Amino acid sequence: MEIGKGGQYDKEKESIAYRRKTLTITRDNEQPKPIIKESKEDITERIDAVTKIDAMRIILGGIQPPPKSVKIELTSKCNLRCKYCAVRTRKGKSADMDMWLFRKITEDMRMSGVEEIGLFFLGEPFMSPDILYEATVWCKQHLKFPYVFVTSNAVQAKSTVVAKIMAAGLNSLKWSINSCDPEQFKDITGGSEEKFDRIFENIKNTYEYRNKYNFPTRLYASSILYEGEQRDRMQKLLDEKVIPYVDKHYWLPLYQMSMYRDKIEKEMGYVPTAGNMGRLDDKTMQPTRNPLPCWTAFTEGHVRVDGGLSACCFGSDDRFDMGMLDGTNFMHQWNSVKFQKLREAQLKTIGDGQDALIGTPCEVCVAYDT
Repeated sequence: MEIGKGGQYDKEKESIAYRRKTLTITRDNEQPKPIIKESKEDITERIDAVTKIDAMRIILGGIQPPPKSVKIELTSKCNLRCKYCAVRTRKGKSADMDMWLFRKITEDMRMSGVEEIGLFFLGEPFMSPDILYEATVWCKQHLKFPYVFVTSNAVQAKSTVVAKIMAAGLNSLKWSINSCDPEQFKDITGGSEEKFDRIFENIKNTYEYRNKYNFPTRLYASSILYEGEQRDRMQKLLDEKVIPYVDKHYWLPLYQMSMYRDKIEKEMGYVPTAGNMGRLDDKTMQPTRNPLPCWTAFTEGHVRVDGGLSACCFGSDDRFDMGMLDGTNFMHQWNSVKFQKLREAQLKTIGDGQDALIGTPCEVCVAYDT
């Protein structure tokens, strides 16, 4: 029985298959064939390739070629309320993306030259597992995107669900781990001790499932590096419960998430970095990118659940919208007049500094006073 029929996983037969290259999980000792050849790539190299604004993009200015990567919010639902995340500032009810819209906009992106699709943005993708599976199948098996990836907090990532998307061809699954113990987890995310424990159970089960059935999906984890003793406390947890079950772990700076610095500092007790400075270098523990000009306006698209194309990788509302996608207009909105002006202002920061962004949506990341 193929998975996905009726949105159910056949537990009795324990079989997972898909049309193009059948991969079956069975009770016997038969080893399934990988969907694709296993990749030994370093995820940080892929991240750095996306976060780099090369010379050609700087020369081109406001009008840009398609981004290499686009993250799409399949659902705005989340099971945590992290203090550093812009999701908790949202108003109104959470929702899932309409799958007709998802298919249309991803088809448009593929035809436009986008190479990588992230099946997440700000919401937690495993809150809508059937949609996540359907989106993975669509992007990998129908549109043939070279690279499809997901980031999750792992709370809802049950092995049976994860197995379906790995079998469908998911290239990369990254866990976001940012609390060192149940007390800090509750304080920062509002989550219970039971959720905290479930995270590491799911991480371990996913790793074992992947290896047992020879799935090609690469597994990663990242953590925010707070100030003071937090790194040592986190490292102990990571060494015990995360690093043994992923292919690589890396550190990230504490982002502003489109909120003013003093607000985050007051609520968390930590000072965030401006904008999005990429990941932290493994050796120097310094950000790999300068905050200005901001790479997210040039090299990666971000689409909210309602189809809003955001200029900000933390754009939880329409403040940062450059246009609305309808499945036919991706490049038109990617190079809308509004987006062109914003990029031009971003490029002016090379000579004029952050003052060039005054009066633009990006001002919130550099104007630290409320």
